[in-house]
Amino acid sequence: MTTTTTYDVAVIGYGPTGATAANLLGQLGLKVLVVERDPDVYGRARAISTDEEVMRIWQSVGLAERLQRDMLPDRPLNFVDADGVPFIDLKIRPRGTGHPPQQFLYQPAVDHVLREGVQRFAGVDVLLEHECLRVLPDGDDIELMLADLRADTFTRVRASYVIAADGGSSPTRGQLGIGYTGRTYSQRWVVIDTKVLKEWDGHDRLRFHCNPSRPTVDCPTPLGHHRWEYPARADEDERELLHDEAIWKVLGDQGITGDHVKILRAVIYSHHVRVADRWRVGRVFLAGDAAHAMPPWIGQGMSAGVRDMANLCWKLAAVINGHAPDALLDSYQVERKPHVTETTRRACMAGRLITERNRAIAAVRNHAMRALTHIPGAEAAAQKRMWVPDARYPAGFLAAQSHRAVGWQIPQPWVTDTDGAKMRLDDLLGGRWAILHTGAVPAGASAWTGLGAPMIAISEPGLVRWLHRKRAAAVVLRPDGFIYAAIKSGQSLPAPPAGFTLKIGVAA
Repeated sequence: MTTTTTYDVAVIGYGPTGATAANLLGQLGLKVLVVERDPDVYGRARAISTDEEVMRIWQSVGLAERLQRDMLPDRPLNFVDADGVPFIDLKIRPRGTGHPPQQFLYQPAVDHVLREGVQRFAGVDVLLEHECLRVLPDGDDIELMLADLRADTFTRVRASYVIAADGGSSPTRGQLGIGYTGRTYSQRWVVIDTKVLKEWDGHDRLRFHCNPSRPTVDCPTPLGHHRWEYPARADEDERELLHDEAIWKVLGDQGITGDHVKILRAVIYSHHVRVADRWRVGRVFLAGDAAHAMPPWIGQGMSAGVRDMANLCWKLAAVINGHAPDALLDSYQVERKPHVTETTRRACMAGRLITERNRAIAAVRNHAMRALTHIPGAEAAAQKRMWVPDARYPAGFLAAQSHRAVGWQIPQPWVTDTDGAKMRLDDLLGGRWAILHTGAVPAGASAWTGLGAPMIAISEPGLVRWLHRKRAAAVVLRPDGFIYAAIKSGQSLPAPPAGFTLKIGVAA
């Protein structure tokens, strides 16, 4: 048994959630340990899409452009009937984050880029083929018992805080005795990953085949891959479903042959809808699938974990560096859970639309949806109600005063800095607290600028219009780009929160 040094944060799990945390915390100058039981990136693609707000998070750690090279942006999305005729045909509309609104991805490629990004930070140690057997509170730290799965030895390490991003079956959550409530759908789904040999008509679009006899998801993925997913019928044997003959029968019904694709792997899984009862126990936090699991219908399982880290990591850095009280960390679940819950509800709603088995109801659905698409504005309204919810926190670490802009994530246009260089807004802000204003210098600004928050006059037309729609002449931004406080013209900004400094989220 050996004992090593104390870390600021230990991250258990090195999937996209854990790797994003390691990049964010490493960039903030913290000493971080990542623990992962597998020897390498998981080879099977699981997540297949993400969105513009997640790309914005990866932009904050300098990886968005590299990740973009291996993604497919802005592909059409079709809901088609049993004859393959679309009754919904759309593209996801952007929300002004500076990135494509929908991205198809190949998860092993994403994992590799995120892990390469972690290597930039000398303060981040990564232990592969290690398993965390125990997390035990010990004074102001957490003691972790680690097993080296290669050498069959054990190590104790200490960390001020722990992030458990160790998946839906999270051993850490189990050790802490946290409930994981919800349901697992009884229906089994077959997932077929393929390598594209020859392109076919429609290969580049996401299609939901809403066929009552065999609902199927037909999805492009980058780097020459393509995926199909479909439910097993109650009378179908799992072993037979994974045989090539059964797979080619389903693909053949869509006109796909061995000339088009090579089958790489086939697996069966079940959908889960679950949320942990608590996301924080003392100095341990649950994130990603360890905190919440949702069905895949709008592609938000991985993305939700990345959003968790964007919310939590700057707060951990602020507390660890002595710039904020520990109570700030209580806002993590308060802010993130409503968005996760609503995203899960929408994913389930999309799933019901796709998998309707009653032919009469399916016929009504097809007719109604076709009629709606001819109504002006219907497509945008449907996206607003069925796609990923807006990036907004209705409660949490926000100013007490009431204003319609508070809690919203600000859009990210291209702006011009003082030297005349064009850049995205977040790159100009650099993860700092900041005051943005569209008119005269707001009253009360000196209390913020005196603590180091920059004050920036906004002239970019799109952002000015957005602020005017929110009736905001000035806003105070948190380091994660969410609006802490906002005022109308002539009002005074609220004072900075007591007990905080504006170095929140900045390395000491």
